[in-house]
Amino acid sequence: MPEIKVEIRRGSYYDSVALMQLQSELLRQPGVTNAGVMMGNHANKALLQQNGLLTGDAQQALETDLIISIAANHADAADAALAKVDELLNRRRSTGDQDYRPKTLEAAANMLPEASWVLVSVPGRYAAGVAKEALRLRKNVFLYSDNVPLEDEISLKKHAAENGLLVMGPDCGTAIINGIGLGFANKVRSGPIGLVGASGTGLQQVTSRIHQLGSGITHALGTGGRDLSAAVGGITAMQSLDLLLRDESTKVIVLISKPPAAEVTARLLQRARLATKPIVINFIGYSPVKDPTASHLHFVSSLDEAADVAVELSKSKSKIKIPAETKKAASESSLYLRALFSGGTLAYETLLILQNYLSNIFSNVPLKKEQKLDDPLISREHTILDLGEDEFTVGRPHPMLDNTLRLERFHKEAADPQVGLILLDVVLGYGAHPDPASELVPAIEKVLKDAHKTGRALEVTVLLVGTDEDPQDLASQLERFKAAGARVETSPSQAAFYVGRHFQNSTVQPNWPPVDLDFIQKPVQAINIGLESFQASLSAQGATVVHVDWRPPAGGNEKLMSILERIKKT
Repeated sequence: MPEIKVEIRRGSYYDSVALMQLQSELLRQPGVTNAGVMMGNHANKALLQQNGLLTGDAQQALETDLIISIAANHADAADAALAKVDELLNRRRSTGDQDYRPKTLEAAANMLPEASWVLVSVPGRYAAGVAKEALRLRKNVFLYSDNVPLEDEISLKKHAAENGLLVMGPDCGTAIINGIGLGFANKVRSGPIGLVGASGTGLQQVTSRIHQLGSGITHALGTGGRDLSAAVGGITAMQSLDLLLRDESTKVIVLISKPPAAEVTARLLQRARLATKPIVINFIGYSPVKDPTASHLHFVSSLDEAADVAVELSKSKSKIKIPAETKKAASESSLYLRALFSGGTLAYETLLILQNYLSNIFSNVPLKKEQKLDDPLISREHTILDLGEDEFTVGRPHPMLDNTLRLERFHKEAADPQVGLILLDVVLGYGAHPDPASELVPAIEKVLKDAHKTGRALEVTVLLVGTDEDPQDLASQLERFKAAGARVETSPSQAAFYVGRHFQNSTVQPNWPPVDLDFIQKPVQAINIGLESFQASLSAQGATVVHVDWRPPAGGNEKLMSILERIKKT
């Protein structure tokens, strides 16, 4: 039966890679049959238990204590292995190329004042505090640590954005800044393609594929997996996209993520539509209807396709022109949309398209539960109604036959000073109203005249569905609606694209100061806190880096940490 010996080092901290390497060294010692070198948290104790290495003493260890547990053929072998721990740790440290290791981030910043980046890979419970200190010192943060509370991520990113700084992460595994890989990154050549990605391995695959195809990377900016959620709001993604749009060396941009939250999608795509660079978008599993006026946006369905398309686009010399209509829409205040449909499928397609433009859109036939109107009789912000749904047709004819209900709602919406555009579908053909223009045109003329009198900007767009052989006479209907002052479209998608461009500025873009381009264009100088392997990687790539000999503040004592934090604020 093996002999188990345990040593508990109170208040000691080593990064996970250092402990893994120490454990491997101990397993190679004579007579050692098993070893565990871990911090004393609950999960690690459970792992030691599974491997038969958890003793009573180890069970009492605190989260800030280091547990060294060794199983050997006999007690002397276990004792001898424990006696070599310090030698093995010192031997490992002596292989580093940094003679002096500062104990604090502030001391490191004094050693390397030109550092623009701080890499943080300490345990999640401490990571936000370290990142906050880095921002205080006006450093950008590559936050590899996971298990960082969501509220801390939001706070850090908002603070960074308001001060023209960048926080990549938490749980950001990959970035490439001016040719230097942060975290996990492949060696790729420099070139004209920049990337923004919530997926670290996705960034690695696309950058590797671009390299294999003979092209190269300017920068690859990671955001962390939660950045494009509704809670975080795509703060880092928006900042990163803006950086690459302003970076002259970046000719093509690639966006990679799982489908973002609807409001984040709308915000990112709004900014992308106004770009004068081609943008390849792989929101994995997301297939939007393509807007022909935004031909510089290229939606793809796989990581390899993203790389292939980006490389081909990087060879093109053609200039991108933003339609005047799009520029105009982006600079105006357009209030809200109210769409009153008689056709359910037409309403559905319009919702599908407009979710790429509008973040605050509601309906009685929503695509997502958060878009559901509380009361279909009361519109809210941008509203799309299917008036053919049961709640509107019980005891009354369908709106394709009878305009009474729609006219009532039309006048109500037009009287709302917050409404900037009303969209109506008019469906011709057998069985439909014999002359819809006869009822709708007078109403359109009245509301536009009333709005003009008060100096209010109000538009009416009519989606006209039919053929030249319909009994209502398509050409006559079209001309009468136009004469009334309405814009007329005969394509549901074109009508939706027009509305989207008209209202795209209603998706409010945060007024953050821009991140300084110098941060990504000058040679990388960084401070590393946590995994020593990140320091070694940066040094191997030729970056200037200072590694901090970090320990948890107050020995990890939560109460003392809180007191120290309050003292810092005074």
